[in-house]
Amino acid sequence: MTHTDARVPQKPQVTPTGSRLPLLDVLRGAAILGTLMTNVWIFTGPGAEWGALQSGMSTGAVEGTFGVLANGKFLSLLTILFGVGLAIQYASAQRRGQPWPGRYRWRALFLFAEGTVHFVLVFAWDVLMGYAVTALLVARLLTRSERAQRRVMWWAAGIHLTVIGLLTAAMALAGDGTDGTVSPEVADLYAHGGYPDQIAFRLENALALRMEPVLAFFLLLFLFLLGVRLFRAGAFGADGTGRRLRGRLLKWGIGLGLPLNVVAALAGPDFLLLARYGTAPLLALGYLGLIGAVVDRVRRPGPLMRGLTAVGRTALSGYVLQNVLCVLISYGIGLGLAERFADAGPWWVVGLWVAICAVLMAGATLWLRRFSAGPLESVQKWALRP
Repeated sequence: MTHTDARVPQKPQVTPTGSRLPLLDVLRGAAILGTLMTNVWIFTGPGAEWGALQSGMSTGAVEGTFGVLANGKFLSLLTILFGVGLAIQYASAQRRGQPWPGRYRWRALFLFAEGTVHFVLVFAWDVLMGYAVTALLVARLLTRSERAQRRVMWWAAGIHLTVIGLLTAAMALAGDGTDGTVSPEVADLYAHGGYPDQIAFRLENALALRMEPVLAFFLLLFLFLLGVRLFRAGAFGADGTGRRLRGRLLKWGIGLGLPLNVVAALAGPDFLLLARYGTAPLLALGYLGLIGAVVDRVRRPGPLMRGLTAVGRTALSGYVLQNVLCVLISYGIGLGLAERFADAGPWWVVGLWVAICAVLMAGATLWLRRFSAGPLESVQKWALRP
C-alpha cells in the first residue's frame, strides 16, 4: 500500500489537539433533521415502510414540496459528511503514527451491528448498515494514492449514473407497475398489528427492504470520497479558502440542482429514482454551501444554531431517536396517529416533523450540558475502547 498524506497538504480544519469544526456540527445537525423531513412521510403513510415502496412518497402538493427540498438531498449531505468524518479520523491516525485502518475496522463493524439492530427493531430504511460497508472499503482506499482515489470516485459516479439512467428509462417505458395503493394487510399491520409481527415482517421481507443501500452503493462510494476531497481541499474551514469553495458549491448546487430536482419531481413517479439518487446529490452540495454561508454570517449563535450544533454532536443518537419517536407516535403499537389522522391532511405531518426537530434540538442541548457525547456515541466509545 502507498501512504500519501505526507504529500497531500492538509488545511488547518482540525487543530492539533483534535478540536471540532463548528460548521461540521451544524451541517450534521441539519442533515439529521433533514432526513426526517423525508422519513416522516414514510412513518405516517399507510403501510409505513412497505407502503412507501408500493405507493411512492410524493402524492400531494405539500408532500411533493417536501420531496423536492428534502428527498435524497439530506441523505446525500449526511453521506458526504460521513466521508469527511472518515478523513478526519484517518488524518488523526496519521498524526499519531497509528496503523490504518487498524481499529477503525471494529468501529465500522460495530456501526453495522447498530444498523442491523436499528433495521430489525425500528426502521427498515436504515442507512447505518450501508454506511458501515462503504466505510470499510473507503478506509482501505485512503491508504492509496490520490490518483487512485480520484479514479475510483469518478468510476463509481459513472457506474451509478448509468444504472440509475437505465432503470429510469425502463420505468418510463414500462410504467411503475403499481396503482399507487397499499395492500390492506400491510396497512393493518402497522395500524393495529403487534410489535413482534412488525419485526417478523421486516425479517421476512429483508431482501426487498434492504435494496436501497445495494442500489445506491456506488453513490455512497462516490459521496464518501467526495467528502474526503472536500475536507482535504479546505471546504469546511473558516478561512478564505473555505468560504470561496462553499460559495462555489452554493452557486452551482442551488443554481443547477434546484431546477433539475423540480423537473425530475414534475416528471412523475417513473423518475423517482432519478430524483432521489441522480439530481439530489447536486442540490445537497448547494445546501452545504448555503448552510456554510449562513454560518459565516452569524456572529452570535441563537437557539436554532445551538440546537443544530447539539444534534450534530449527537448525530447517531439523534438519528435513531427521531425514528423511535416516529414509531411510537405513528404506529398502532404507540399512539396510532397515522391512522387516526389519515384524513386530516398533510399539515399534521409537517407539525410532527417540526415538533420532533424541536425535541431533538432541546434534548441534545440539555444532554450535552452534562455529558460530552450522545448516549449511543458513548456506548460505541465504551464498547470499542482498547
